[in-house]
Amino acid sequence: MRAEALGDETLNVYLNPLCYWKNIPRPVWEFTLGGYQVLKKWLSYREYELLNRPLSTDEALEFTRMARRIVALVLLRPALDENYRACVDKVH
Repeated sequence: MRAEALGDETLNVYLNPLCYWKNIPRPVWEFTLGGYQVLKKWLSYREYELLNRPLSTDEALEFTRMARRIVALVLLRPALDENYRACVDKVH
């Protein structure tokens, strides 16, 4: 099930020409909340031009931790969807 949920395609997400995150599964990169692509949006608020400084080590690690949490959500999606359907069925 894991391979099905995450798919076979991965992306390298570049912060700059020297720094990037390797093999981010496409469903993780494309994961949205409130209509926003979570990881892309997070990075957009931390561009050098906005902060006038490079990303800190802690910020880079936070991106990695967020990507891992999104992996968990993507993997849990079928169970979460089933739970939602069961709740809706009980209400109706």
